[in-house]
Amino acid sequence: MIDLGRIRLFFTSLGPSDATGLLLVHGWGGDGREWSVHAETLADRFRVIVPDLRGHGRSEAPEQGNSPLEMADDLAVLVEALDCDPVVAVGHSMGGQVVNLLAVRHPGLVRSVVALDPAHGAHGAEVDGIPRRLSEYREQGARAAAAFVAGAFSAHAPTGLGTAHIRTMLGTPDHVIAQAYAGMYTDPDAVGVRPHSEAYLRRRTQPALTVWTSAEAAEWERGTLHVPGSRVDHWPGVGHYLHEERPERTVRLIQDWADGATAGASLRLP
Repeated sequence: MIDLGRIRLFFTSLGPSDATGLLLVHGWGGDGREWSVHAETLADRFRVIVPDLRGHGRSEAPEQGNSPLEMADDLAVLVEALDCDPVVAVGHSMGGQVVNLLAVRHPGLVRSVVALDPAHGAHGAEVDGIPRRLSEYREQGARAAAAFVAGAFSAHAPTGLGTAHIRTMLGTPDHVIAQAYAGMYTDPDAVGVRPHSEAYLRRRTQPALTVWTSAEAAEWERGTLHVPGSRVDHWPGVGHYLHEERPERTVRLIQDWADGATAGASLRLP
């Protein structure tokens, strides 16, 4: 646990203190434990920082302000406090939105971004359903959110993975569930709906790798790329928690990307 002044965050750090910083960020209603397998393997080559976002896991849960934007600013203070910048920032789902916001709002702290099935680019029927879902989350909190989690896995997901995430979601404070969802999609500064997503992605100056489980979303995001070295991949046949359904593939992806980002940064040095 670290007191950042603005918030008290729980985090773990593995790997050599002088290695490239690798920040692994969980999603909505999750916690850092979902990165345990990845962190242990990646710590052979990187300094791996795994936080619990505000309102989640073992971190402090304030009564207000549990939004991705505030979470991104928390992580900026954490990265500076640990003196591990610039980091390769990796995030899943809401965590993907958080690490992109971190890159946009604090560009000097982020070397590159990896976003896995990120919580941006919502359109069509998904957008139409946002008001109803937000109402449910405000009324029922984590109980309503657990229904989303239950349907987020493929038939090939490891046994117990869905149950673990339902338990973690149910342990997340109800007000955090509602505030974080609103912060993703309906707050004035939310970036989850496609036109707002496109605007904030245009502001990102670092190379980025995004992995989508949706072919349509992957094709859409390819049209937003403007930084050399960026790319979008599509992983069919996996559920939303793709990093846990395919942990070995995810570790290879992150490792190869981070190695390339580090090499690219070295080549740009005078």
